[in-house]
Amino acid sequence: MPLALHHIVIDARDLPALARFWAGVLGWRILSERDREVVIGPDPTAPVGICFMPVTDRKVTKNRLHLDLTSAAEDREDEIERILALGARRVDVGQSGDESWTVLADPEGNEFCVVRPKDTLIG
Repeated sequence: MPLALHHIVIDARDLPALARFWAGVLGWRILSERDREVVIGPDPTAPVGICFMPVTDRKVTKNRLHLDLTSAAEDREDEIERILALGARRVDVGQSGDESWTVLADPEGNEFCVVRPKDTLIG
C-alpha cells in the first residue's frame, strides 16, 4: 500500500491558541487536545489534519514549507479580512506586488498564502 499524507505538523509555542486560530481560519474543529499535541481537522474521519507540536524557541526565518489557501474569487478579499481579524498579519517575503496571492502570517509568524482559485490560474 502506498503512503498517504496523515497530518501536516506545525511547531508551536502556544499549541491551543495556534490550533484555535487555524481551526477558525479553515472552519475546522479541534479533534484531540493533549499536553504535547493538538490535532485539528474537518471531522474525525478526514484523511488529513493539522497537528500542533510544542517548541520553546521562536520562529526566526521564513518558512521552507507553507500552506496555500483559496476561496471563491468573489470571496477572496473578505476571507483575507476575516483571517486578519482572527489574528493573522500581512507579511513581506519579497513579493513585487503583482502576485496573484497575498502573503499572511499566523500569530506565531508562520507564513501562508491566500491564492486565487485554481480555475483562474489554469488555461
